[in-house]
Order: sequence, then C-alpha cells, then structure tokens
Amino acid sequence: MRRAFIISFFFILLAGPAVTAKPKKIESIPFEVVGSYVIIKARINNSSVLNLILDSGIRNTIITELMPGDNISLNYSDVKELMGLGGGEHLEAYTSDYNTLKIGKLELHNKTVYVLKNDVFNLSKHTGTIINGLIGVDFFQDYILQIDYTQHRLRFYEPNTLDLPKGYGMLPMTIEAQKMFVELSVLQSDSTRKQVKMMIDTGAELNAWFQTSTNQSVHVPSKWIQGVIGQGLNGIITGKYGHIPQIWFGDFCLKNPIVSFPDSTTITGILATSKRDGTIGSQLLSRFNMYIDYRQRKFYFKPNGDFNKRYFYNVAGIEIIQITPYLSLSEVLDVWANSPASRAGVKPGDQIIEINGTKAFEYKVSEIRMIFETPSKRPLKLTLLRGGKEISVRIDMTDKI
Repeated sequence: MRRAFIISFFFILLAGPAVTAKPKKIESIPFEVVGSYVIIKARINNSSVLNLILDSGIRNTIITELMPGDNISLNYSDVKELMGLGGGEHLEAYTSDYNTLKIGKLELHNKTVYVLKNDVFNLSKHTGTIINGLIGVDFFQDYILQIDYTQHRLRFYEPNTLDLPKGYGMLPMTIEAQKMFVELSVLQSDSTRKQVKMMIDTGAELNAWFQTSTNQSVHVPSKWIQGVIGQGLNGIITGKYGHIPQIWFGDFCLKNPIVSFPDSTTITGILATSKRDGTIGSQLLSRFNMYIDYRQRKFYFKPNGDFNKRYFYNVAGIEIIQITPYLSLSEVLDVWANSPASRAGVKPGDQIIEINGTKAFEYKVSEIRMIFETPSKRPLKLTLLRGGKEISVRIDMTDKI
C-alpha cells in the first residue's frame, strides 16, 4: 500500500502543472453604454478624467475633443496622417509616444496617443454625452479582457490560457496590423452559405457591414435602401441597408439582422490593405458577453439578454446632433437623399421643437434617434424651428426593407 501511495503521489506531482489554472482577475471597472458604445473613464499620464469610447477598430488612443476644465500633458513627436473609412481627406493628428493609460487601478504603459488637429467626429454632439476620444486596440493587448454588457463592467485578467467559460463559444482570432479578425458563417438571401472574415470593431455603431467589391462578396439583398452608414476617420460612409437571413457566431445564430453594404468609394483604401469581408460592429457585439484573449488569439462569446432584441435602422432618414452637450436641444445635421424625411421637407439646420406633441427637450438624443429608427404605420409628427418660424411636418415611418 505504501509503495502504491508513493507512486500515485508522484504521478499527481507530475500531472499537476499541466492543469490550466483560472486566470487571476487584476481589475474590474464599470462602463457606461451610450447607444451601443462602451464608454470608459480613463486618465492619460496625470490628466483629468477623460470619457473614451472603447474602439477595437483603431490601433491607438485618439483624443478628439477636450472640454473647458480638461487638462492633459503630452509630448508631441510629429504629425501623422490617419487613414480609415470614408471618402474625404486624410486626417492629421499630433503624435505622442510613451504615455501611461490609467483605468481604475490599472496602468498600461508605453502607449501612443494621437490628438486630432480637427474634430471631425463631434462625438459629444452625436451622443449627447461628453466624449473626449477613442481608446484603441492596444487596450486589449496586455491582459485578457472581459466585456460584460449585462453588468456593464470590464474585467481584466492575467494573460494566461483561459479555460472555455461555461456556456461560451470560442472562435480563433487572427491579428493583422494589430486589429482582430474572426471567421463567421453567413446565410445569404439566395440560401447559399458563406464563410466571411470579419474585423471585431467595438467602436462601429452598426450591426455589420460587408464589402461588395469582389465576386466573392456577400450578396446585397434584393430589397434595400440607400443611406448614411457612419462617420469614418476620413469622412462620411454611405451605402445600402438590408436584411440577410443569418449570421452565425460559432453555434449561435443571429436571425434576419439588418446589415449595410458601403459604397466602394468610401472603403477602397481599407480594402487595399486588408483582405477582409467586412466588420462586426457594436450593435451586434453588444448582444454577447465576451472575453478577448489577444495573446492567445481567442474570442469567447455568450448570448446575453439582448441577443434576440429587434434590429433597427434609420427609417426617417434624419441625422441629428445635440447642439450643446449640456442642454437637450437637438438639430438636424443631415437628411438622407430620397428618404421619408427628405420627401416631408426636413432640412439640415432645422431645430427639433416637438415630436408627436411632446417637447423635444424632454428626450435624450439617443431616445430621439430610437424614435427615428422605429417603424410605424402612423406618420411621425415633427415641429421644427427654421429661420425663426415653426414648421410642422409628417414623416412616413413604414418599414422600407
């Protein structure tokens, strides 16, 4: 018996180190969700607290806007052109290297920060929340990061091998130019299935977009509308919106999502440097809780309570901004060509006074945007202020796709 016990004990000692320990949690911080953006509070060096959008679609932190009272100390090394989506001019930014990002008690060292010469995003006005910039993919590189959309928390773990969490699926990631890609399966409108290479982009407020420039591209559905997809680093992105039957994340199926197909002129520069089929945006990603293990190249995901929620698009065709982040006064920034709002006579610069008889200042920008994105058999009634005069319009809100 003694000999058998010693042999068994010796075997346990040999086998023990091969067992993967659960990674140690380093930090847990809350985040705010605005639209589908993840907003975190961070300091750069010894700056004041900054509100930054978690954006895995860019490499480094970008400061877009500083408010009165904000302070930040950066040493600039040069000016760089930033390339991204959009059909406009390249964007210039001041470059600062070897900075420390402080998130809660966590410190991320030797990070590059860009400061835009001109704020093309107007994130504070678009969201109705003070936003100072974007924190890029280098935020994901030092630790395993859990994004818990249910509890609105980010959790950081030591960069050890992570056991597959219970109920989660896993997809291997590839890393190109520091950005993260996974392969998904798509069921197209002609009932054919296609594997697609998609970038994970927590900073793109959309479900997903697909390029259409090759013969192997995902098919554009027969029923679609033309509109504005978003704002890239280099300008406005336009394209088509429509439903596709299915997108599969491993064994989890998203049914009949609304996706977009950018006009090729607005994404030509990106496709020249990346052979991807498209991008998964924050509106789809927020339907999952996830772990991102950048070092081990693994993406873990589990549906949360929003997995089966309805998909939305801008039915009215109105882009709005909040005139000042401190007051709920909304103004029309743009009107989609040939949209219901365009046909009703809405124009850029119109101030929104009432929505279906309710004073507009009672709504947040996100709530007004949701009204514009909700189909209805009843027309939407708006009272607008234009040139000092009030104008009433009725907008057809029937679903076009």
